[in-house]
Amino acid sequence: MSNIYSLFHERTKSGTDFILDAGGDTVATYMDLETRSARYANRLAGLGLVKGDRVMVQVEKSVESLFLYFACLRAGLIYLPLNTAYQRSELEYFIDNSSPMLIVCAPNSEMLFTSICGAAANIKKFDIQTLDGDGEGSINNNLGHEVDTFTDQPCDKRDIAAILYTSGTTGQPKGAMISHGNLEANATTLHKTWGFTPGDLLLHALPIFHVHGLFVATHLAVLNASPIIFLPKFDAMEITRLLPDASVYMGVPTNYTRLLANPEFGTDTCRNIRLFTAGSAPLLPHTFDEFRRRTGHTIVERYGMTETGMNTSNPLEGVKKAGTVGLPLKGVSCKIIDSAGKTLGANETGTLLVKGPNVFSGYWQLPEKTREEFTDDGYFRTGDLACRDEEGYISIVGRGKDLIITGGFNVYPREVEKVIDKMHGVDESAIIGLPHGDYGEAVTAIVVRSEGSDIDEPTIIQHLKSTLANFKVAKQVLFVDTLPRNTMGKVQKNVLREQFGQ
Repeated sequence: MSNIYSLFHERTKSGTDFILDAGGDTVATYMDLETRSARYANRLAGLGLVKGDRVMVQVEKSVESLFLYFACLRAGLIYLPLNTAYQRSELEYFIDNSSPMLIVCAPNSEMLFTSICGAAANIKKFDIQTLDGDGEGSINNNLGHEVDTFTDQPCDKRDIAAILYTSGTTGQPKGAMISHGNLEANATTLHKTWGFTPGDLLLHALPIFHVHGLFVATHLAVLNASPIIFLPKFDAMEITRLLPDASVYMGVPTNYTRLLANPEFGTDTCRNIRLFTAGSAPLLPHTFDEFRRRTGHTIVERYGMTETGMNTSNPLEGVKKAGTVGLPLKGVSCKIIDSAGKTLGANETGTLLVKGPNVFSGYWQLPEKTREEFTDDGYFRTGDLACRDEEGYISIVGRGKDLIITGGFNVYPREVEKVIDKMHGVDESAIIGLPHGDYGEAVTAIVVRSEGSDIDEPTIIQHLKSTLANFKVAKQVLFVDTLPRNTMGKVQKNVLREQFGQ
C-alpha cells in the first residue's frame, strides 16, 4: 500500500521547523503537521467522508489549508483545489462535474456556494465549511477536541489523491486525476535531481492550488524535512529581502522579470541560494541571460503539466541551456512525433509525447477523452510542439490547441471567446496570446463588431471581469472587420498572432 503521506511521515521524523513567517519565527513544526493533519482527518471522518470522496477547496493560502490538504491525503480523500479567482459560472461547472461531498471556502464565499447548491436541482447537495486567510473558520472550530492521532487510510499507488482542472480543447475544463503513485514518483525523482540536502530552506511565494506550488515546492520541502518561509503571495521587495535567508527558490518567469526590475536585487541578495527553478510558462532567453549576469546564478528551467507533474529539467550540475527545458527526468520517456506518428530525429519539430510513473491515469468521468489522449503504447499526448537537439535537450517551440500561458496560468481561448461572442454588439471573436514582458503572454481579444455596433474595449473587458477569473480576462481588445480563415473556415490564429504580434 502506498499512501504518499506515509512517505512524508517517515521523512519528517527528523524535521523540526515546518513553517516560518516572514520574520523568521516558527509558525508550525513538523510535529504540528503530524498532529494537526490528524485532527483534520478525524474532523473529516466525523463529517461522514470516506475514501474516494471529493473535497473541493477554494481558500486563500494559509498554513491551515496545508494541514487540511495533508489530512485529505491521510484519509484517502480526493483533494480538489481551485484557483481563488474562479467565478460563479466556473464554480457551477466544477461542482456539477466532480460532485464533492465537502466544499471548504472563504467565509465571504459561503453564501455563493450555498446559492449554487440551492439553485441547481442536478447538483448533489454537499456540506460547506469555511477557512479564511488567517486559518480560521468553521472547518477548524474546536479542532483541539479532535484526537491528534490518525491511522492513515491504506492507498494503492493508483488511488486518486487529487483532481486538478485543466483547460480542454473545447474550452470545457477537464479534471486530471493525479494518483498517490504519481505524486510519489515525481517528488522522489525531483528531490534527487535537484540535489536536496539537509539544511535546505525553501522560500515559498507560489499559490498552492496548482502543481507548481503544492506538488513541487511544498512536497519537496516536506520530503526533505526542510523549513519553509511561507508567504501569502509574491512581492518582489519582500522576496529580495528574504532571499538571503533561503537556499531554494521556485518561481514562474513573471516572478523573475519583476525581481530583475528591482534595482536592489543582485548578487548579494542571492548569496545563499543554491537552486533557482522556473516553470509553469516559458522562460525567455533574455531573462535567463540577464538573471545570470545580475546574480551569477543560472535558473534551472523545467517542463511539466497538470496531467504529468514534471517531465524534464535542465541538470543541476552541467550545462543549463537557455531556451530549453532540459532532459527527461529519470523514469520519464519523451518522444517527438510527426502527424503520421513517426518518431522524429534531432532538430525536427513535432508533437511531444511523455510516458512514466508521473503521468496521470486520465480525466475525471471522461473515459473517451482519456483514450484519445493516450497512444496505444501508453504515451500521453501533451499537445505541445517540441524539438530535441543532438544532446537530447528538449525545447518547447509552440503549443497545439492554442493554449495561452499567462503569468503561469493556463487560458484556453474558446472559453473566453464564448463569453465575448454572447455579448450584444459582437459578431465574433478570437482570443490569442501575444508576447508580454511581464506575463510571458497577454490574453488578447480580436473582435468583429456587429453591423452598427459601437461596443468598445472597456465594455468587453468589464464584462469579462464579471464573468471569468481575472487571469483569463483580455489585457487588450483589438477590432477588425473580418477574421482570417482557411479554406475549411477555421480561424487562422497564427495569422492574427503574426499580424498583431509586432
